[in-house]
Amino acid sequence: MSKVEQVLIIEPTSELKFKGPFTAPVTSYIKLTNPSENKVCFKIKTTAPKKYCVRPNSGILEKDASVEIAVSLQPFDFDPNEKSKHKFMVQSLVAPLADELNLDSLWKEAPIDALMDSKLKCVFEMPNDVVPAANSFVLPDKEDLKKRDLYAPSENDDTEIKKASAEIARLREELSSTQRENLQLKEDLLVSRQSQQPVKSAFAHSRTNQQVLAESNQITHFVYLGIGIVVGLISSLVGKYIF
Repeated sequence: MSKVEQVLIIEPTSELKFKGPFTAPVTSYIKLTNPSENKVCFKIKTTAPKKYCVRPNSGILEKDASVEIAVSLQPFDFDPNEKSKHKFMVQSLVAPLADELNLDSLWKEAPIDALMDSKLKCVFEMPNDVVPAANSFVLPDKEDLKKRDLYAPSENDDTEIKKASAEIARLREELSSTQRENLQLKEDLLVSRQSQQPVKSAFAHSRTNQQVLAESNQITHFVYLGIGIVVGLISSLVGKYIF
């Protein structure tokens, strides 16, 4: 069975073009003209109904009448490497001679050999002065650069951190040495008390050791204090990069 030739004049004839960028709805138009002597019913169909808004999507054209159909493409992420597979079909049908027509019933009851259809392929175009999001490189603004410079560690900060780390290592070594000397002094003091030397000599020796022990404890205190200050310095330097 041969296909019935389309009675309507359709513009454009084969491609429905949409120009980006596609960050907002983009509208293209289909113009239908009825050059025949009869009333013609029309209906617009698409393979992607959720992507488009069509107004009007159906109707009746009188003799020599025309209608412009707005086809709005909804925003989407455009990929220039992906070819559009969307299509539209303009379906038409010569209306029966009647005063009142029920379009819903007419389309449902129409014989297949009475239907006429024309297909249009959707084409997406991106303007030359607009770079697609998939291939674009956005330069940071001045505020972003300031934030980057604020949180990026400088060479001077790196040097200070290295110096502080070395100072902590030195202080820890000094603390360890002082603790060893402290322990040794305690052992010497215990031995002197248990020795058989005269009381006066033992007392003098014990007093000397106690003085040294007190000095050792004082050195240990200052070493701990120094480590605390250096650790606090490093925490303040490192903390500003984290927060």
